[in-house]
Amino acid sequence: MQKNIIPFLFAILFLLASCDHKDKEKNITLREQQLLEKEKLFAKKELEYQSLLKMRDSVFAKKDSVKILKWSEEISGSWNGKVICTESTCSDYVVGDQRTDTWEFDNDSTQLVTKIINNNNLIRLYSGKFEHNEIKLNFKTDSTAKKKVEMNILLNDISDNKIRGTRTVTVDNCMAKFSVELIRSTK
Repeated sequence: MQKNIIPFLFAILFLLASCDHKDKEKNITLREQQLLEKEKLFAKKELEYQSLLKMRDSVFAKKDSVKILKWSEEISGSWNGKVICTESTCSDYVVGDQRTDTWEFDNDSTQLVTKIINNNNLIRLYSGKFEHNEIKLNFKTDSTAKKKVEMNILLNDISDNKIRGTRTVTVDNCMAKFSVELIRSTK
């Protein structure tokens, strides 16, 4: 009887050992899958990194070729502005209305800009051009705005201490015109 028990015990031990072997095999397979996923994620990040390096290199290469626009010395800087409504078909603007603001002719990294400031608050930011001794400023609301507003300013009477011109404001279906006079700030 003992002879029958010994092979029986070996069979049980073999089965237990083989079950343990299957668990180890499952664990190894699971680890291999996790490792493959991590390798794929790393490869993806490596591609993104290489792409960012190329973009950085192209930006640095173009930096030298980009011309930074600046207002001329006679225009650049701070001006005291007075704007008077001269005609209007808009209910928001009445002929004779006046507004005084500070106008700063400046530039950002890509274009000429003019900032309209009132009580130390930025009211409006115009993009600008200086061509043929004329300053052209433009502001336009984006397509998501409730009111469609476009403002165009033409300053064509330019001297050392005074700039004059007109501003046209179009709001939805109405239009208002203003005279603009800027006097060089003494600050």
